[in-house]
Amino acid sequence: MPLSRGPDNATACLALADGTLFFGRGFGAPGQTEAELCFNTAMTGYQEILTDPSYAGQVVTFTFPHVGNVGVTPEDDESADPVAEGLVVRWDPTEPSNWRAAEDLSGWLARRGRIGIGGVDTRRLTRAIRRLGAPHVALAHNPEGMFDTDALIAAARGFAGLTGKDLAREVTCTQSYRWNETRWAWPDGYGTRTGPGHKVVALDYGAKRNILRSLASTGCDVTVLPATATAEEVLAHAPEGLFLSNGPGDPAATGAYAVPMLQTLMDRTDLPIFGICLGHQMLALALGAKTVKMNHGHHGANHPVKDLETGRVEITSMNHGFTVDGQTLPGDVVETHVSLFDGTNCGIRHRERPIFSVQYHPEASPGPQDSTYLFERFAAAMQARSTAPA
Repeated sequence: MPLSRGPDNATACLALADGTLFFGRGFGAPGQTEAELCFNTAMTGYQEILTDPSYAGQVVTFTFPHVGNVGVTPEDDESADPVAEGLVVRWDPTEPSNWRAAEDLSGWLARRGRIGIGGVDTRRLTRAIRRLGAPHVALAHNPEGMFDTDALIAAARGFAGLTGKDLAREVTCTQSYRWNETRWAWPDGYGTRTGPGHKVVALDYGAKRNILRSLASTGCDVTVLPATATAEEVLAHAPEGLFLSNGPGDPAATGAYAVPMLQTLMDRTDLPIFGICLGHQMLALALGAKTVKMNHGHHGANHPVKDLETGRVEITSMNHGFTVDGQTLPGDVVETHVSLFDGTNCGIRHRERPIFSVQYHPEASPGPQDSTYLFERFAAAMQARSTAPA
């Protein structure tokens, strides 16, 4: 089909694999991308969301209309560059109004090669995502407003999807490094951890910077290793604890190499282990459970989670399209947390060993800080191990 002009002077088009088309106004970089479509309900933190490596392979629909209004600042990047393939918003981004803003969102996206589309009925689109289950899409931005919609629909249908994809390998660091930056605090900004601390190896499946800051703020001496690190490479750092980070893609695919390595470490050591998001799923797989693809996942900063052991309800930040099947947990693993939205698994711990993980993001970037105590729990487990009788 030849190129044709979109309606109402549209300069961007979002094509779903079922043939549905959404036209709007493009911003950021021109071009085209294919991805899985999800929606995020957070009211803050769009920059942190776009730079979260867990969004690799996805276009994010923001249900909150005010996106772009506070601009962007390098301090808020969760990784070196945006990782989400693109974004969909209701209202066009406005000029930023924030004393911390160093750049406007559209210019930042253009410079980083990411596509945005505004003027879309995001309520209708969100309903479609719920109905279709994280549809495959093609997103195009053409400043001249010309589109081959048949080709876009075909591109959406040709997208292979995230099932079976090991995206952690694509976003992980290429070599090890040390991390000592601590959480942001008024008025000085980010701090630096000094002095002795518990030696932690963090496996980078797509780690967010604020998770590493949270570890450092808890007194951890953090060394980050690539997702493909071997058990020998981990043990060479003589760690007192092992941290498993968040990340994108199908946990079963990443687990092909991560799970045997974790099982080796658990067989050879009594290290405390703490996992978040994909790290939670890697730990669950290593302990004998299974994971499944969700219909449209959990993406937002207002997800209620119940701690089954205390009865406490935490409001949490989440970003995952796969989940641990709580029905497959082995007898030596306790389900500790569940989602109050749909009952899916949100946390586990080993009955006998200092090993635990959660599906949500306690580092709260963006999101509530109800769950930051988990970093203290990890530090306490390492302290208990170091002071236990030989």
